Amino acid sequence: MSDTSQRFVARHVTGLPRSGIRDFFAIVAQMPEAISLGIGEPDFVTPWHIREAAIFALEQGKTHYTDNRGLLGLRKAIAPYVEKHFGLSYRPDDEILTTVGVSEALDIALRALVNPGDKVIYHEPCYVSYHPSITLVHGLGVPVVTSAKDQFALDPAALAAAWQPGCKVLILNFPTNPTGGVADRKRLEAIAKFAIEKDLVVLSDEIYAELTFEGGHVSIASLPGMKERTVFLHGMSKAFAMTGFRLGYACGPAALIEAMMKVHQYSMMCAPILSQYAAIEAFKHGDEDVAHMRDKYHQRRDYIVARFNELGLPCHLPKGAFYAFPDVSKFGLSSMEFATRLLKEQKVAVVPGTAFGPSGAGFVRASFSTGYERIIEAGDRIARFLETLDGQPRARKQ
Repeated sequence: MSDTSQRFVARHVTGLPRSGIRDFFAIVAQMPEAISLGIGEPDFVTPWHIREAAIFALEQGKTHYTDNRGLLGLRKAIAPYVEKHFGLSYRPDDEILTTVGVSEALDIALRALVNPGDKVIYHEPCYVSYHPSITLVHGLGVPVVTSAKDQFALDPAALAAAWQPGCKVLILNFPTNPTGGVADRKRLEAIAKFAIEKDLVVLSDEIYAELTFEGGHVSIASLPGMKERTVFLHGMSKAFAMTGFRLGYACGPAALIEAMMKVHQYSMMCAPILSQYAAIEAFKHGDEDVAHMRDKYHQRRDYIVARFNELGLPCHLPKGAFYAFPDVSKFGLSSMEFATRLLKEQKVAVVPGTAFGPSGAGFVRASFSTGYERIIEAGDRIARFLETLDGQPRARKQ
């Protein structure tokens, strides 16, 4: 942008950083020989019966706008799915809103709830859009640092210590991107108690819930006193391998969903109709597909985490999502330097941990949502790279 036109840009946008993931992988896109352990997208193609539902809807001429809230048939499919898998009961008429991905759901929830100057608490390292989304609604972000020694779970004591007067909203993301951190019922009960005491609204991003590997996933909205102050955010991208369909949804108290719908109707109008028909099929008949993909991710997780530790990159065992978050600090390189050199020298792409906030320094994110054989090859390439850093030989798997 020229200096002349730069002066027209809003101040809060001028200071907004570009996504550390997208910038990095713009480079990767120009390197077909690279193995990407980067962008968090399933390598599975959307199951055929789900794609077929979208094709059939197109053949039937389903090409128009829908109700702002989404097809009633979709909302009626969401309700039993959420009740079955999360133990939450929502009315399709006024407590469920379909959105253009979970990203839009989070954005409009913040726009509907946050006044300029309100503070929003979130745990970090976190998904790249959380803090910028808060900034875009003129809110003030209050990060709570999580650590590898606690497997990146949110410590209720740290949450309490981070709280400030003026905090209105708490963003939770379990399982967590980029760390795979989770929260068990006991920890969530402590967080819920704090949210009630401080009168916080909770935005619970549970997009990776079905990809929980140990124990059952618990939604904070299911705990006593929390449904009335929680907006449950979910979508089709991760568990159903439907990233390109851009279909998410929010469930919550009618008054909050109505406020979100007001923003949604003036910005997005409605989610894509073909994606909505595909989602109906996914909710009704997609559980076996999800289970199959989860099993594959589980196998890949076990391999990649063991491999990182074998290579001398300390890595906790993530209990959900499809990301490993190894510690690379021992080599004296920043996260960005490590990732850049690994890409340049061995053609393996990982994401610098600092893309997910300052507390990600010293780590990189490696997605295991790519094929098993590719992960094995990536491990060997990383071994060769580490040998150039410390001169210590490392075993190959191939």
